[in-house]
Amino acid sequence: MRQATITRNTAETQIEVTLNLDGIGTYDNQTGVGFFDHMLDQLSRHSLIDMTIRATGDLHIDDHHTVEDTGIAIGQALVAALGDKKGIRRYGNFLLAMDDSLVRAALDLSARPFLVWNVDFPSEKIGSFDTELVREFFQALSTHGGITLHVDRLHGLNSHHIAEAAFKSVARALREAVEPDPRMAGVLPSTKGAL
Repeated sequence: MRQATITRNTAETQIEVTLNLDGIGTYDNQTGVGFFDHMLDQLSRHSLIDMTIRATGDLHIDDHHTVEDTGIAIGQALVAALGDKKGIRRYGNFLLAMDDSLVRAALDLSARPFLVWNVDFPSEKIGSFDTELVREFFQALSTHGGITLHVDRLHGLNSHHIAEAAFKSVARALREAVEPDPRMAGVLPSTKGAL
């Protein structure tokens, strides 16, 4: 059972994340930040990771703590659900086109977090959502999920499309990386003996 539930409570946010890595991409995400919920739904649907998130945060200040702490909790849940990582593919990449946008994501579930972020947005906001928070989410996910993650915007004119393409491309790369490899059943995908 590659499932996990993580609860994170701070003075700024209260978050519960439940993941099932062997799901079908069902989701029920409620963070109080509409655009972010839409992006989390994309992350779940296109990774085929079932995801339920409940987040209450200090939205009267801004969306930053809610978005970042949700990324932290998802990363921690991912680590817990992966367990010893035996038998997984470990690596994933995807080149995703969405209308005017083209975004490439490549990742390694290496337990060595590192984010390379080459994604610029033409606008500072998507509705009321700060576009700089897209990077903050993936930084938190990478750090607490132990993920080496590279995301590159190759094309894009519309900020909504760029953000959505980023979430979807990471989702598809993550789907590939967490999948069991039938040729590696019970084997750790590393020569080091640990991940």
